[in-house]
Amino acid sequence: MLAEGNESVSISEKFWNASISELKQGFRFEMREHSGFYTCLVCGEEFEKGLIYKEDSHYYEAGKYAALHVEQVHGGMFNWLLGLDKKLTGLTELQKGLLNAFRHSLSDGEAARELGIGSTSTVRNHRFTLREKVKQARLFLAVMELAEEKPGASSPFVSIPRSAAMVDERFAITEEENAEILSAYFKQGPEGPLSEFPKKQKRKAAILRQLIKRFETGRQYTEKEVNAILKEASSDYVTLRRYLIDYGLLDRQPDGSTYWVKL
Repeated sequence: MLAEGNESVSISEKFWNASISELKQGFRFEMREHSGFYTCLVCGEEFEKGLIYKEDSHYYEAGKYAALHVEQVHGGMFNWLLGLDKKLTGLTELQKGLLNAFRHSLSDGEAARELGIGSTSTVRNHRFTLREKVKQARLFLAVMELAEEKPGASSPFVSIPRSAAMVDERFAITEEENAEILSAYFKQGPEGPLSEFPKKQKRKAAILRQLIKRFETGRQYTEKEVNAILKEASSDYVTLRRYLIDYGLLDRQPDGSTYWVKL
């Protein structure tokens, strides 16, 4: 079964920097100080190498438990990736259905009946088109890597917050642009007050990315505490609070009793 409702999933920077093999398995391994960690590319949960993890009556080393986590919690990477929005995958619903059929080893005739296409030749044509997309994707990656080989050719993009509600042009900000925006609106430094809250979406995104750093991850805040923190940036703290929620950086209980940084 295909994953659904992934249109506003949190996409981490580690996810975008992962290799194809890491994306397929759903986690990556990295060394930090004296320990190694297997990090889930979907939710960011970490499993430390050398520790043993228990699931029911079974025990797993960290790497195998990370794989089990991806399968049990996220339904496996095939389903999870296929459930992402078209804006991220470039796949139509029909193409997703065909890929799912191929994944389950359905014949062209079976896939045609399953998807209500009505013609095996149509399925073959779509299969051919998908294979052509693979070739094009490989060539595009090669060309992009060659284009970006020259150091300093362009300013890299800032990392997209894992909790961003939608990954779109609002977050298409280079590090150079981001620094310019912050210096223009936080004239007393990034921890100081805002000179004003801009109307342009990209500038809002840069400012909100900075403001969310004033909150601790994993901590719960009352609305009064949220207001107090945002009031240090602007007297119009209600607007800032609303945009932090709209942009998927801050979340809250329906009754507004508790707020927290979205992971």
